Amino acid sequence: MARFVRWTAWGAAAALLMTGCGGSSDDGDDKGGTADARASASSGPGDTTAAAPPASLTGQKLAWGRCGATEDSAAPGDEWWCAKLKVPLDWSKPDGETIDLALIRAASRSSGSKRIGSLLFNFGGPGASGVSTMPAYGSTVSSLREHYDLVSWDPRGVGASEGVRCRSDRKIQAAESVDSTPDTTAEEKAYLRDAVDFGRGCQKDAGALLAHVSTTDTARDMDLMRQVLGDEKLHYFGISYGTELGGVYAHLFPKNVGRVILDAVVDPGADAVGHAKNQAKGFQLALDNYLKSTGRNPAQGSREIAGLLERIDADPLPTSSGRKLTQTLAATGIILPLYSKEGWPTLTSALESAREGDGSELLALADAYNERDDEGNYGTTTHSQRVISCLDDKQRPTVEETRKLLPEFERISPVFGTFLGWDTAGWCHDWPVAGQFDSPEVSAAGAAPVLLVGNTGDPATPYEGAQRMADELGEGVGVLLTWKGEGHGAYGSGSDCVDSTVDDYLLDGTVPKDGKVCS
Repeated sequence: MARFVRWTAWGAAAALLMTGCGGSSDDGDDKGGTADARASASSGPGDTTAAAPPASLTGQKLAWGRCGATEDSAAPGDEWWCAKLKVPLDWSKPDGETIDLALIRAASRSSGSKRIGSLLFNFGGPGASGVSTMPAYGSTVSSLREHYDLVSWDPRGVGASEGVRCRSDRKIQAAESVDSTPDTTAEEKAYLRDAVDFGRGCQKDAGALLAHVSTTDTARDMDLMRQVLGDEKLHYFGISYGTELGGVYAHLFPKNVGRVILDAVVDPGADAVGHAKNQAKGFQLALDNYLKSTGRNPAQGSREIAGLLERIDADPLPTSSGRKLTQTLAATGIILPLYSKEGWPTLTSALESAREGDGSELLALADAYNERDDEGNYGTTTHSQRVISCLDDKQRPTVEETRKLLPEFERISPVFGTFLGWDTAGWCHDWPVAGQFDSPEVSAAGAAPVLLVGNTGDPATPYEGAQRMADELGEGVGVLLTWKGEGHGAYGSGSDCVDSTVDDYLLDGTVPKDGKVCS
């Protein structure tokens, strides 16, 4: 299956409302990758010394044309146009080999002085396709199109921008038997062997690109994009992981920061284990709030769900498709509807069916999360997610270190703690390239005000992350807007207060008072 939870894209939750990967492998005895691949990783986000791109790149003209269909979506409406942007493969060698990034744009309805410029969107993941997601999100941000071109893109290693596929659909489905919370030595070996196999698949498919898909690389791509689009300043709307990307951009290019919104903010001070703990807290909070909404005691309800997962671990449930609902798939199915309060009734029905011995509904939810269609085809968002995050994350907990962490994870969340604890050991185990940093540098002294939107009930990026980002961006830069709501993200989620505050900032430049609260 995919990583149990990362900073999952807006599209994952939307899939529910709008409608680890694993596998058999060889023994995996060698370490995967080569010394050259490990040594060639791009410089980390604290490095501000990369050479400027050549005029051949900054002066390129984008050939906008009608968008076609993608692997993930049908062709969008006529207002959406697509193009390719050339960027350096290796930002330490900006005059060297280039790769193409796929862009999508809907032109502003205004012209002349009423048009502010381009507004770039990143929907998170990491690994979400902006080309596929932007048209669906367009109605949510329609008011912003009065003054901006709405622009998104597939970051390097994603979708139509040199997207990575690490494993075949057949092997992904076969991997459903790999236990992501191993209970025996044999299960541990299979779990880690699967991780090595996945990394090898990524390396084979991505080649040299595997060392150049970091958040820092993408932040530099964004500044080139800004120049080619003709904008003096970068105006940006980042969601979930997109907030980390926005913070790294602000650190690298503080003088180029325009009007920037960061919604569902990632904690920039957390390392890989810290993020896993944060998400255990966040999803347990969301589950507690869900259980309260049904009139149940959260502690008792969590114990019952944890017990259900243990029974499924011992004896996977049958489903109408003929596939088995494993413990990992069941937990994934529980996670998805917690991304939005609108998904709670679906969760109630799925849990009731599972208690009665039918895993079909939870399996359907897990398939939506894992981008599996009825024909058994899987999307590649989680492949891109893994290659980006494993290049970013330096921390690589061993199995022994993970075992010591498990009791704390289980105290944080009796339902999700074990999954997220083991995830720290398996996600980047023996990855072919070295990770770059423990946590990203986002200090941005001298930047224009950046508006952070934190949701107190956000399961995937807990509210404390917004507070931490505001502090680390620096005094006078990070401006915090709080929404006392539920679900992953705040803008477009039903709060007129949040929406109007964000619109006033983006359209009129009105910066709200730091600490404003929308209830």
